[in-house]
Amino acid sequence: MSESESGREAVAVVLDFLPHGRADDDRPRYQKEPLAYALTESDFRLLKLTLEQDGSIGIGDSVTVEPPEDREGIENVHEIEYGDLSAAAQSELEHAVVDIVERDERRFVDFYNDAQPITLRLHQLNLLPGIGKKLRNNVLEARKRQPFESFEDLEDRVAGLHNPEDVLVERIIEEIRADDLKYRTFARRE
Repeated sequence: MSESESGREAVAVVLDFLPHGRADDDRPRYQKEPLAYALTESDFRLLKLTLEQDGSIGIGDSVTVEPPEDREGIENVHEIEYGDLSAAAQSELEHAVVDIVERDERRFVDFYNDAQPITLRLHQLNLLPGIGKKLRNNVLEARKRQPFESFEDLEDRVAGLHNPEDVLVERIIEEIRADDLKYRTFARRE
């Protein structure tokens, strides 16, 4: 975990639970620790959690990963890349991101309200799939008149913007999967 994460509670949603460790681990079964893969809710970091020997958690559970003294049943937390996830965790990822965005709608609607230029030629809104210059300008004009209250409000007031929630989910997943993105808005990397 980074310095900025210390002192703050970080919660992660479980993407996969392997009670007998990874299948590709050649050690005898009794030497393998149970482990889980998880996604932090605040900044979409992927984690591998090593659990205590009798540790058991379920897919979709929320677990505290920071600060260390608040962890229950978790021995170690390591940040990993998308390619390190199990196949089951990879398939669960989109569902987890959708759930996080739905649960914290205000935070993600506020992205549309608060997004700023990155450079003279590039705006944060242009990083979202399907949002070009015209649609970006429509969002900026509508938010000048009044901040957006919900995804439904956003969709109603901005002509041409369909499923603003899905657009964010697609960008978040792209940021989680890609190693070489120049700009990241949602998924932090160490």
